[in-house]
Amino acid sequence: MNFNDFKNKIAQLKTTELGGLSAQFKLAPKIRLKYDADKITANNPKKAAVLALFYPNLKNETCFLLTQRASYKGIHSAQISFPGGKKDQTDTNLLKTALRETFEEVGVVEESIEIIRELTDVYIPPSNFLATPFLGYANQRPNFNLNYEVAQTIEVLLRDLLSETNFTSIKMNTSYMNNVEVPCFNLDGYVVWGATAMMLSEIKELLK
Repeated sequence: MNFNDFKNKIAQLKTTELGGLSAQFKLAPKIRLKYDADKITANNPKKAAVLALFYPNLKNETCFLLTQRASYKGIHSAQISFPGGKKDQTDTNLLKTALRETFEEVGVVEESIEIIRELTDVYIPPSNFLATPFLGYANQRPNFNLNYEVAQTIEVLLRDLLSETNFTSIKMNTSYMNNVEVPCFNLDGYVVWGATAMMLSEIKELLK
């Protein structure tokens, strides 16, 4: 999709009803389906926020940013995700969390980002986080500056997300599940699953 066409959709994106859990659950691992609202509340999850950032590439094609986490001894080591993280005491709200984390992780300054809207929260059972995604855009391709938490940036064409050929499933081995089949997106050769895939599923429905 041409970036001018994407920007022409923004007013509509702000008012279109979100797909919510029904959209997210199309890409949810079975472990996530066990948690209803009451169980999530009872777990008193930690708050987090992420940013789905769209921007034009050098050909003026609409892209969005994913990152590959650095490898570490933790649950989400080396996973594909949006920039974002845990709410800090200094953050006045979750949007500030998303913008602060985006700057810290990939160097995109808040002043260059326009926020379109907040999306549906995603609960992440293994780490007990409730993550709030925000949809935003930049008018120019950012100059990325990565910190130690990020191994690499991944620039995905929006048309690849909107394609109906990128949905698949894969058997995963992680620190908390073994040989479990999970639904996922295959985007530019990267397997995107879990909370990030759930967020992308809602974004995909919104954009279509």
